[in-house]
Amino acid sequence: MRIVVIDGQGGGIGRSLVERIRSELPDVQIVAVGTNSLATSAMLKAGANVGATGENAVICNVKHADVVAGPIGMMVANSLWGEITPAMASAVSESPAQKVLIPVEQCHVHVAGVVEKPMSRYIEDAVAVIRSCQ
Repeated sequence: MRIVVIDGQGGGIGRSLVERIRSELPDVQIVAVGTNSLATSAMLKAGANVGATGENAVICNVKHADVVAGPIGMMVANSLWGEITPAMASAVSESPAQKVLIPVEQCHVHVAGVVEKPMSRYIEDAVAVIRSCQ
């Protein structure tokens, strides 16, 4: 299975997600795609197999993914403080991969019915969903 993890800013969510996926699903291929080099670096240090940075990296890698995971803003143009371009959001939403979205308030998107909880719990939930995609 090929999992593309997308994150921006400092890469904290992506780093936590990669660490947890790597510990629970050690044989999957994890592709870290950051909107900036800091985010990519954080995910690589956490155990991603490979990493790439920027708009083209998102567009190319989501086409070949089985699962795309990251903050909900990866599907919203101009979110993550403007780091997600319209082309990135479009590529993620059009990808045939399963999407595992982590709710993040700073993306200015609220999902009704989602219970507020610590980020670590959202990461646990996301990895459980990814595991079920195998």
